[in-house]
Amino acid sequence: MSDGASGKVYLVGAGPGKGDYLTVYGQQLIGQADALVYDALIDSSILQQLPATCEQWHVGKRGGQPSTPQAEINRLLVRLCQAGQQVVRLKSGDPFVFGRAAAEIQALRAADCSFEVVPGLSSVLVAPLMAGIPLTDPVLSRGFGAFTAHDLDALNWEVLARLETVVLLMGGRHLRDICDRLLTHSKRPETPMAIIRWASQPQQQIWQGTLLSMPQIVGAAKLSPCVLVIGEVVGLRDYLAPLPASSLPLAGKTILVTRSASQASQFSQMLVEKGARVIDLPALEIRPPMSWQPVDDAISHLADFDWLILTSANGVNFFLDRLLHQGRDFRALAALKIAAVGNKTNAVLRQRGLTADFIPPSFIADSLLENFPTDPAGLNLLFPRVESGGRAVLVKEMTAKGARVTEVAAYESACPERIAPAAKLALESQWVDAITFASSKTVRHFARLMDQAFGDRWLALLDDVAIASIGPQTSRDCQKLLGKVTLEAEEYTLPGLTAGLENWAKP
Repeated sequence: MSDGASGKVYLVGAGPGKGDYLTVYGQQLIGQADALVYDALIDSSILQQLPATCEQWHVGKRGGQPSTPQAEINRLLVRLCQAGQQVVRLKSGDPFVFGRAAAEIQALRAADCSFEVVPGLSSVLVAPLMAGIPLTDPVLSRGFGAFTAHDLDALNWEVLARLETVVLLMGGRHLRDICDRLLTHSKRPETPMAIIRWASQPQQQIWQGTLLSMPQIVGAAKLSPCVLVIGEVVGLRDYLAPLPASSLPLAGKTILVTRSASQASQFSQMLVEKGARVIDLPALEIRPPMSWQPVDDAISHLADFDWLILTSANGVNFFLDRLLHQGRDFRALAALKIAAVGNKTNAVLRQRGLTADFIPPSFIADSLLENFPTDPAGLNLLFPRVESGGRAVLVKEMTAKGARVTEVAAYESACPERIAPAAKLALESQWVDAITFASSKTVRHFARLMDQAFGDRWLALLDDVAIASIGPQTSRDCQKLLGKVTLEAEEYTLPGLTAGLENWAKP
């Protein structure tokens, strides 16, 4: 961390919220931040770019909900800066458009704190654009006015009614009042109007109508956060709107992936290629065992074993890496036969230059027991496995059949200390459509992280969220701890889980 003299606050505009529309400079600052103080409506993908050591402070303001007082935010920024931290104050849209940047800057100046303002794309501009509505047009709109609807009585409605194009922010709760005031001031009832909710986000919604019809069109729909556009240019949307959404099977779905950070990328990419928006919530931390001694002892006596049993990609990598660390190479395994459970395990084994002698037809340990190619009686089996939490059935059944099984802890899969901030924000904002679980341990750790983050209310956050399980054992834990299983993969693999999600997403 920096010393006090080098502390600095960057007031960064996050744009409409989606990480794709963050400026390059803003992204660079977020990736180097010591502390982040952020608003509501910030997309969770932005939070995934933070350094692991970054402190995070959520101070967002949402209408009708408890929020952090502005004076408290000002004091927090000053305190963090004076502690020598590089602070990113991440503000929705642009810091100088309908924000409270001026108050924060005054507090920083009064405390002699260094600061810099970094622009962002305001939703005033982005929301109409995402809906295909130009704010200016040579014939229909020679200019536009942008206003906040936070205090309707403070606006001059006679002036607003004469403008060719009006953009209103924070107007969702006052829609009918806004329409009535414009109509009262002689705005034509048939004036086109659009409402854009969650502009740029996967859950973006657009309503189109007129000043007279719009309250009836939206009915009781929840509008916040939204941007209102009123004017003849709204009619151009029929000609300029983006093409229909992607026909990819998971388009528009936000999916939470609970694999470890080191394992999630391939699965996440599968989902992204199907059109999903993916948020990582690592429920596992894969790390070395508490002691390497049992593995080292087994490596020094490899000649005593007949079979090497590998049931996970982690088991493959950690065991082989330790073998190389000991100064041996893969020729030391020449006399052993290798059994690999699962396509992923076998694929990683092949990537390391080795070929399995036996792959059971199903991708679970029980299948290895049922289909083992020879009588195990009298055989010495070496089984590198997770340090704690793995299923004991393989060892128990092989021992019962007369085999001598040596278990060694090759890696540990532990629960992270806290929930990933991006995932926490997505869950509490109810952006998540489905959560995937690829092992029983991820279910147990997920439940622990949720309880730690949200307390007694965490199960209620999953009411409208689909729970996707990779197989029967994982499903049992989902049912026990989460209260439901929405879908279970027919093939107990990540491609199988992806296929299950595709079927679930069909209309």
